Order: sequence, then structure tokens, then C-alpha cells
Amino acid sequence: MSSRSLLTIVASVAVVASLAVPVQASNVETTQSAPLRVDAAAWYLVGPDGAVLAQSDARMRRAPASITKLMTAIVTLERARPSDVVRVSPRAARVGESTVYLRPNELLSVGELIHGMLIRSGNDAAEALALYVGHGSQDRFVRLMNAEARQLGLTDTTFENPHGLDQAGHLMSARDTTLLVRYALGIPFIRDTMQRSSVSISGSGDFPTTDDLLESWPPLVAGKTGHTADAGWNEAAAASENGATVYGSVLGSRNRAERNDALKALLAYGLAQYGRVLAVDRGHVYATAKTGYGRQPVKLVSRRMRIATVRKGVPLVERVVAPVSVSLPVQKGASLGRVEVYEGNDLVAAESLVAASTVTKPGVLGRVGWYTRRTAANLWGIVS
Repeated sequence: MSSRSLLTIVASVAVVASLAVPVQASNVETTQSAPLRVDAAAWYLVGPDGAVLAQSDARMRRAPASITKLMTAIVTLERARPSDVVRVSPRAARVGESTVYLRPNELLSVGELIHGMLIRSGNDAAEALALYVGHGSQDRFVRLMNAEARQLGLTDTTFENPHGLDQAGHLMSARDTTLLVRYALGIPFIRDTMQRSSVSISGSGDFPTTDDLLESWPPLVAGKTGHTADAGWNEAAAASENGATVYGSVLGSRNRAERNDALKALLAYGLAQYGRVLAVDRGHVYATAKTGYGRQPVKLVSRRMRIATVRKGVPLVERVVAPVSVSLPVQKGASLGRVEVYEGNDLVAAESLVAASTVTKPGVLGRVGWYTRRTAANLWGIVS
């Protein structure tokens, strides 16, 4: 069907017209964004639907550092409850660098340990969770991590530990870290944790988040930072504005400030690709339907206004499904069709079409008179 053709479909109860036409999204700016500058060794950016918006060396396998901990949280929550109690092993308490100062044999909940691991990036908390879920074996837990990576399609990923400290073969790509943070933020407990600016660990104290942008840049939803000698400065995060959420990663920045600027530039570039459009206008006449007996056609209008967030420069197509004719009487507000707006194959807005006015059915004398007039007109046409 062409974009302006009228397709008549025989439905079970009525004849229905389906019309698809381009939508002019005139209130969405389509100007080109400023050139993207990202100071990182690799980056990857996707839109709300997973479409790739920008990338550079996105399949290069690099040390991911503490972005690893997102997978540790995912595997843990698949096999343990946040309320479960963990006895911290001496091995976990010995893990160094970024820690929340766990003590051997102290008891903490899984939830507390996940908070310490994701907010403060505690390596000791990650190790404690791995040993708990792995029944004392880090290797067993890492096998679970790699199995989960395969299920999620992280084809550039190999885990060797649960915390992300540098280790031969422990590698991810910017593509995979972005897919990982997108999946992780879909888990309510992880999303809530990563949106907190600090964590309090029983017996250890309060710790601020390692994510500098969480409170300083409002569009940021949440992110997981990472830094080691091999990795450089990394972060995988999401940002949201005007109804659009984008996901991105920067790997291998040279310092913390450069990492922050790179991530902000990448995510801001992604958000700039989207805008809001009036997709369905309340009260707009999208179709008319014949009513019979010489009555006026009934106008079909949208019940409500619908605003959609769409990618700039991508054409929208409007599809109207409505009856060609309706039986009388018709009551004002009766649902008689539907309007749908698509961005490619994705439905971005839809609303019911209703009768704009009441059209009554004529009485017996009125119907007889109409039939008489129509018959006379037909006979006159034949005679003439």
C-alpha cells in the first residue's frame, strides 16, 4: 500500500478503511548536532530502541575494571535475595584497592553488600558476594558470570574475577559494557542502588558514590565507574531527557576528569538526537464515515492528545483505521476507529477515534421518504 492510498478491508463487523500517510514532525528540530568529541580509547552509544548512535573501536577488548561489578550484581540477584545474610570470609576482607573495609566473619545482608559494591565500588563486597553465591568458590561464580554474558549476547566478554581488578584475560568491549549497563538498569534493585549518592555499611561507615556525574549532571540516570592501571578510567551509564533514554560507555580515558567529560559529551550527543512531537492531536478530524438515509457523515476525531519522543530526522507514518460507513444511530463519543503513528516499524503513539457528534436514526416515515426519493432518483436516471 502506498503512503497515500486507501485500502478497504472487509472486517467481521464492518468495512474498514486503513490510510497511512507521512506525519510532518515540524516541531522537532532536525539540525545537525555539534561534532562529537570523546576523549577515550573506545566508546559506544545506543538509543532507547538499541539503535547505534555513535561508536569508536567499540569491539576492542579492554580491561573493564569495576564495570565488571554490574554482572556480579546480576548473577547474585538471580540466585540470592537481598535479605539473605552473608558471613564475610577472610579472603573477601583481604581484597584491596577500592573497599568498604569489610571485616572477617562480620554478617551483612546481600543487599548491603550490593550497595557497597555498586555505590562505593567495594572490591571486598564483590568478593564476599561471589564466595557466598559460589558456595566458597570464586571460580564457580565466575563461570556463572560468563554463562550469563553469553546469554546476554556479550560476545566480546570474558570474566576472570567478580570485581574487575586487572587480570590476564579479563576483558570487555565498549559495546558489551553498554549492553550490560542497559540490562542491569532494567533490574529495579540495581537501578535503585545505582541512583543513590552514598551508602552506609554497618560497622564501616558512610561512603559517597564514585559516580561524579550522578548529582552534578541532572540527565544522568545512573552509571558504574571503573579504574585500574590497565583499564584507565571507564564508565557505563544511562541518561534521560524529554522522554528519551540513551545508554553509553567510555573506556580508557586518561584521568577521572577526562572520563567524566567524555561520558557527559557522549550521552548529551545521544539525547540531542531525540525530540518530542505532537503525534496525535486531540479533536483533529482523522476520518469521516457515511451514515445512510441522507444524513451527514460523522466526523471521527481523536479522543486525546498524544506526545511522542522520536529520533530527529526519521520520518513518521500515520495509519488510520476507521469504518467507511456506520449504522445509525451514532452517539457522540462512541469509539469508531484508531489512529497509530509509527517510527519505522515501532509504534510511538496511538489513540482511539470517536464520533464528534450524535447522528440520530430517522423514524419510519423518514426512512420511507428517503427510500421513496432514492427510488425515484434511480428510476429517473434509467428513463433519462
